[in-house]
Amino acid sequence: MRWGIGYLFTPREEYFDMTHEFKKIIAEYGIATKADVKCVLATVVALDGSSYRRPGVRMLLLENGKMVGAVSGGCVEKEVFRQAASVFKSGIAKVMTYDGRYRLGCEGVLYILLEPMELPATTHQALVDTLVSRAAFELDSHFEKAHRENHAFGTVLKTGEHHLPFRNSLATAEDTAIFHQKMEPCFRLVIAGAEHDTVQLCSLAAMMGWTITVIVHPKEEKELIDFPGASELIADEGENLNLVVDKETAIVIMTHSYVKDLKYLQALKDVKPLYLGLLGPSRRREKLFNELIEMHPDMDWEFLEHIHGPAGLDIGAETPQEIALSILSEIIAVANEKSVHSLKEKAGRIHA
Repeated sequence: MRWGIGYLFTPREEYFDMTHEFKKIIAEYGIATKADVKCVLATVVALDGSSYRRPGVRMLLLENGKMVGAVSGGCVEKEVFRQAASVFKSGIAKVMTYDGRYRLGCEGVLYILLEPMELPATTHQALVDTLVSRAAFELDSHFEKAHRENHAFGTVLKTGEHHLPFRNSLATAEDTAIFHQKMEPCFRLVIAGAEHDTVQLCSLAAMMGWTITVIVHPKEEKELIDFPGASELIADEGENLNLVVDKETAIVIMTHSYVKDLKYLQALKDVKPLYLGLLGPSRRREKLFNELIEMHPDMDWEFLEHIHGPAGLDIGAETPQEIALSILSEIIAVANEKSVHSLKEKAGRIHA
């Protein structure tokens, strides 16, 4: 009888992280296949007890010894690569078990699916298109909670009405377990601004695997290369800005210009991102809000209520790097619905 395993309480941020890691795996797989290097995909499909990372994490093993991603904090990966040797040789997927209780004293039993990664062209293209378009998708990994080989073990991509296997030879069986995972789009950060603190925020967010869009005023003559980690640069002063925003998007306005901030707020007054932050002190925020209300008296007041201004957590941030950390921390807290001390709740001046 077929049965499924799901993990519903994975923190929201870890879903983003898993998608980011998977995106890197697909990119590295494309490079490896062009170089004719065999690949094995490792997926944690089940767990008894506790572990450093949760089921659903993946890593790509290349026959030349390179590894992309991780399934633990670094203590399991060598054993995973050793176990993958038989998969490289035979082409038959298998499940390996790793009992960390005796080896590490702090983990449970991991069940890791090792499968040949031989993506058919249609599956590969569908994955690339889905990741680029920031659409959610699902993965079903067929396995058994036992250390054994089986041609029926492997992963199937589910997107729309299509079920696409990770290899042509995969023939799933009705009696296997299924680890079902919904992959959300990589989290997206939109930054309106072109100053040094924008660069710092961009760099730090890129390290977290977020997809980053930077909006600059056309007269600033900036290029994408000026913002390390950004994947998109929009030159618009706000009047013609048509930004597509979804529930996995955060926006931070940090132009250091009152006029520019006001124009961007007008352009964004009808969007509903997960987070909207505004740099600057409270008195500046109130002045912006009052002018915005005068210009658009019928606007939805809920838009203003959800703005985090001043943006960031009250951690005493002073430098551009610390301010970036403060803002990103607040975004993560909002995404995970955690109660924290935001600067917008602080009475008086931001800095002593």
